Amino acid sequence: MDGVVQLKRQLFDYTGFLNDQFTQLQQLQDESNPDFVVGVVFLFFGDSERLLNELAKTLDQQSLDFRKVDSHVHQLKGSRSSIGAQRVQNVCIAFRNFCDVQNIEGCLKCLQQVKHEYSFVKKKLETLFKVRKTSYQIFLLFGDKLFRFFLSSPILLLVFL
Repeated sequence: MDGVVQLKRQLFDYTGFLNDQFTQLQQLQDESNPDFVVGVVFLFFGDSERLLNELAKTLDQQSLDFRKVDSHVHQLKGSRSSIGAQRVQNVCIAFRNFCDVQNIEGCLKCLQQVKHEYSFVKKKLETLFKVRKTSYQIFLLFGDKLFRFFLSSPILLLVFL
């Protein structure tokens, strides 16, 4: 079990792009629902992609409805809070400010930024889940002693990815 604690520490360092909400989310996971975090994160992925598409469509219309844009951004910001994606939230705050002053150029810039931050978070979380799965498989295959060896050398762990 020491190896699992050590892996969690290493993964926590890796997840520094998330805030404490992600840690709280992980604490809700237990043996009865081992895929809880993955499920919540994949809901976030689906919601975010849908909202980003809606934002792009809304911002592309001739008569721009800033209230509609703001509503989508507000939903995206709320969706982000479920997993603690802090960088997405920061862009959403700026995005909403541009909606308030009806600044189309600012909104378009924020759309690109939020897409970038979302892609960054998605890539990092997918990698995190892949590392966790691989680490667990190594533990099952080789036992605790070798598992600790792999944990002491992240380069070896990456070979299995």
